[in-house]
Amino acid sequence: MKGLKKQRRIQVIALAAVALVVATGLVGYAMRDGINFFRSPTQVMEDPPRAGEMFRIGGLVVEGSIQRGQGTEVAFAVTDTNATVQVRYTGILPDLFAEGQGTVALGRMEGDTFVATEVLAKHDEKYMPKEVVDALKKQGVYKDPNARPAS
Repeated sequence: MKGLKKQRRIQVIALAAVALVVATGLVGYAMRDGINFFRSPTQVMEDPPRAGEMFRIGGLVVEGSIQRGQGTEVAFAVTDTNATVQVRYTGILPDLFAEGQGTVALGRMEGDTFVATEVLAKHDEKYMPKEVVDALKKQGVYKDPNARPAS
């Protein structure tokens, strides 16, 4: 009788382990398109993304790069001061979107151009997305907007 109970317990544990592995696999499969990684323009140029891969790119909008097309088509360039990526977007840009300001865009690469499906802009004069700040700090070109000039 003890052997039967022990065997049943092992079967239940094995079944629970298989169910856990299957559930984890299904969650991972369901989230594969829902996770969008951030890349700076330098990272995009050094290690190009796979074809069709969705990701976020961020940096500063290059001065003089905004070109408006027909309707809501807009083209501009994003830089981290080390590399620059051309961005194409069809839609209404946020009110705070401007040249020289921080932005993050979601989309994918098509050739050498990043085609954005969503563009986000800073929300006040001192805000810059964390990913953009980190990328600029890594290159040593970040300037803290809260820093006071030396007297």
